[in-house]
Amino acid sequence: MSATRPWLNIYPSGVPANINPDEYSSVTDFMTKKCQTYGKKIAFSQMGKELSYKEIDKYSTQFAAYLQSRGLEAGDKIALMMPNLLQYPIALFGALKAGMIVVNTNPLYTPREMKHQFNDSEVKAIVIAENFAANLEKILAETSVKVIITTTIGEMLGIKGSMVDFAVKNVKRMVPSYEIANTTTFKDALKAGKSFDLQAVESGPDDVVIHQYTGGTTGVSKGAMLTNRNLIANLMQIRAFLDHTMDNSKENIVLCPLPLYHIFAFTCNCLAMMDAGAMSVLVVNPRDLKTVIKEFERYKITGMTGVNTLYNALANEEGFKSVDLSSFDFASAGGTALQQAVAEKWTGVTNSEIGEGYGMTEASPVITSSPKGLAKLGYVGIPVPSTDIRIVNEQGEPLEIGQTGEIQVKGPQVMKGYYQRPEATAETITAEGWLNTGDIGILNEEGYLKIVDRKKDMILVSGFNVFPNEIEDVIAMNDKVLEVAAIGVPCDKSGEKVKVFIVKKDKSLSEQEVIDHCRENLTGYKVPKEIEFKKELPKSTVGKILRRELRDA
Repeated sequence: MSATRPWLNIYPSGVPANINPDEYSSVTDFMTKKCQTYGKKIAFSQMGKELSYKEIDKYSTQFAAYLQSRGLEAGDKIALMMPNLLQYPIALFGALKAGMIVVNTNPLYTPREMKHQFNDSEVKAIVIAENFAANLEKILAETSVKVIITTTIGEMLGIKGSMVDFAVKNVKRMVPSYEIANTTTFKDALKAGKSFDLQAVESGPDDVVIHQYTGGTTGVSKGAMLTNRNLIANLMQIRAFLDHTMDNSKENIVLCPLPLYHIFAFTCNCLAMMDAGAMSVLVVNPRDLKTVIKEFERYKITGMTGVNTLYNALANEEGFKSVDLSSFDFASAGGTALQQAVAEKWTGVTNSEIGEGYGMTEASPVITSSPKGLAKLGYVGIPVPSTDIRIVNEQGEPLEIGQTGEIQVKGPQVMKGYYQRPEATAETITAEGWLNTGDIGILNEEGYLKIVDRKKDMILVSGFNVFPNEIEDVIAMNDKVLEVAAIGVPCDKSGEKVKVFIVKKDKSLSEQEVIDHCRENLTGYKVPKEIEFKKELPKSTVGKILRRELRDA
């Protein structure tokens, strides 16, 4: 086995080579058992308001009974469209208990994007934060959505909630007016659900429970069909490494700044942390660093998930440097490349390492991770249990260790396929079950994976491959740089040339300084030919810098 999986030789003791993805029959089975096991322990908190595992179980059963009372049936689709609120896990597990398929929806979607996703997935019901209801109103008539449950930021926060909602609505004016008939509030749905008995629904390992839409960076956004088995497998794969990383002798309180509708937080925070009996501290808006820091002051945070831009922002934030991190054990990064300069700065400020991982929506998402003490700068860790990785050439033939090519993945976490897109599924998953990731990488002798770049982001300068990650890493080494993104732009001489966009940390940073620094660290054809300074860079809701938007502009 270790001949084809060299990483098994460096697995920490106690980490299994394989997990059993059939330990639970479904996500509902898993969740019900965890709520029984952990009972009165706190499962989730939002702005200091806490809900126990027992309460999540009770409320989600009421919510499920309400959905059934509205005529919704097993297999119907329900969109969840909200930031990190206590309502999210209740609605998620309630929908699954009712046998429905959850369609995680980014609240910042435009009406056009909402309409595409709801129609593509055939959504019949939605739970939506009222901040975004005005956009729903614009496209509602063109969809098959019939059951609409609205909620507010403060709806589950008790007395404090009315003050929060007053501020959101009247002070910050973050709720555009809307008129939609026959909506129900989240609390009313829970109340109504008490009057009905939940009709049990059978859900098996191969049943699809989530439609997770890929970002749409390649044309139209597609719904990855994730099954019970996919998600159970992945949460157990994550947990196998977490058991080595987390200190299970104490109460684990894990910060969740990334949105739960995003696959990274969905599986790593919502599912894997429930498996560990941890408390997840939900952050509504991670861009507001003061609220992130407030949670570190409120709780003795033991770990967190995040992306490069968040770790960068926190490490550079004065208020974060005085936070008590005596209980802090681990930080996990994914979603986009972790820059070496950011990793080093974080360690300097917190005295802890960031374990980088790699994943894809199509793999539920985790493929590789870095157990504590095994993080290697520049690498995204080693494959999680029950996972095979290989590097292939353009013809799909496996390459030797140390050679660069496309990363292929195989394991129980790989999706069933794209919803109603057999051609796209066949292009992405080979007949032998290998997932084509579209990422370029290298495996070293020990089994560590290095991501070179996205196939589609690669810049071709006079026939030479230039990877934006490398340029960005070099420029980020300069202390005067806060954020950077590199793209290819058309060039008459070389086909493409490198252009970089920089947000300054120090106003004195000049174009010449950047070029001189690049010339010292990069081959000539990789040195940027154009530099544009900007106040901010376009980002996704999880903080991933959107090179595509920079290219389109």
